[in-house]
Amino acid sequence: MQWQGRSGSSNVEDRRGMSGGSGSGGFGGFSGLGGSLGNLSGGRGCGCGSGVGVIILVVVLWIMGVNPLSLLGLTDGGISTPQSGYNEGYTSSAQEDSLAQFASVVLEYTEDVWTPIFSQMGMTYRKPTLVLYTSRTQTACGTADAGIGPFYCPGDEKIYLDVSFFNEMATQLHAGGDFAYAYVIAHEVGHHVQKLLGTLDKIDAQMARSTENVANELSVRLELQADFYAGVWANRTESMYHVLDPGDIQEALNAASQIGDDTLQKRSQGYVQPDSFTHGTSAQRYNWFNKGYQTGNIANGDTFSANPL
Repeated sequence: MQWQGRSGSSNVEDRRGMSGGSGSGGFGGFSGLGGSLGNLSGGRGCGCGSGVGVIILVVVLWIMGVNPLSLLGLTDGGISTPQSGYNEGYTSSAQEDSLAQFASVVLEYTEDVWTPIFSQMGMTYRKPTLVLYTSRTQTACGTADAGIGPFYCPGDEKIYLDVSFFNEMATQLHAGGDFAYAYVIAHEVGHHVQKLLGTLDKIDAQMARSTENVANELSVRLELQADFYAGVWANRTESMYHVLDPGDIQEALNAASQIGDDTLQKRSQGYVQPDSFTHGTSAQRYNWFNKGYQTGNIANGDTFSANPL
């Protein structure tokens, strides 16, 4: 992906090196690449400013509230752009700086894509903030630990990212590559799009009054739509800026495939439990991202009516 030398978004908050403090309780309402869960202790979540909380943890796909990297035994203040300096006493590596700038550029690309799409619908795209942090930080949904991976919190409309997770994607999930990392951010932004369109609140309410099996299916459909939106973003970004290198789309498709529920469950426990899926199978995630990329039209992303998925 061609991104070096391009301007980054101004909607980046740099908290790297800052102590996140200790929060009270678990996470309340996150959205990301994973499925919909209530909180880390097994409930269905708190309000966190958006009704019943929805956890959709971005690329670290939680299976029934557990970090898949753990299952595999593989884990051991104002807006500022990443290049604007660091907090006192914190020293970043050159690789971290590069990934932080990369994330800022990708966020700028998402803003350039979604702003006109919303305008065409007669709406205003409210840009999310990307928070870069290390170790731990406070959010409107609770205290975030870097171990959970990137995520979107609908309560404050911010995307939280410790860029060291990209290294884990490459070494632990076999999903490396700059466009695979861009897919992660675009998926998170996809959840923000769902928030602005009212989809998150609507599905959240349905999940709250559903059985566990039905709630899991709704979570899968929510996730696949965010994958679809990430594909739409890839299509529009390439049309606008011609930034894709050969193999980029395959990197994103591989990442989508590597984080399917069936693939993660096979790795972690040796067998698959379809009723517990909250994110979608590898084939479903692959197909919906690809559909978004091929069509570039959000009207084709109604995963809630699609049967079969």
